[in-house]
Amino acid sequence: QVQLVESGGGSVQPGGSLRLSCAASGSIVWVYDMGWYRQAPGKERELVAGITSGGRTTYADSVKGRFTISRDNAKNTVYLQMNSLKPEDTAVYYCKMLAYWGKGTLVTVSS
Repeated sequence: QVQLVESGGGSVQPGGSLRLSCAASGSIVWVYDMGWYRQAPGKERELVAGITSGGRTTYADSVKGRFTISRDNAKNTVYLQMNSLKPEDTAVYYCKMLAYWGKGTLVTVSS
């Protein structure tokens, strides 16, 4: 059993920054690919950024150049640094590893 716990969400003005964290715990033997997803009201959940066990990254076009995903394998933690936030980034952000999901953390971008 694996637990994923997100933190770092909150309210910020347009142009601001937030850093999300996702800590994995439980029966973790290997280092796995991990990803950040988000779901805005009335929309489907979408991939925001992913990072492989080796550190290779991928981003949605909408966040390229603004968001950075990183990981600390020793801490079983993945991060999402979000800069130049826009109102359309408002969503619940979820962490995913294998078939496991966190409960999400809310990010609200509003003036």
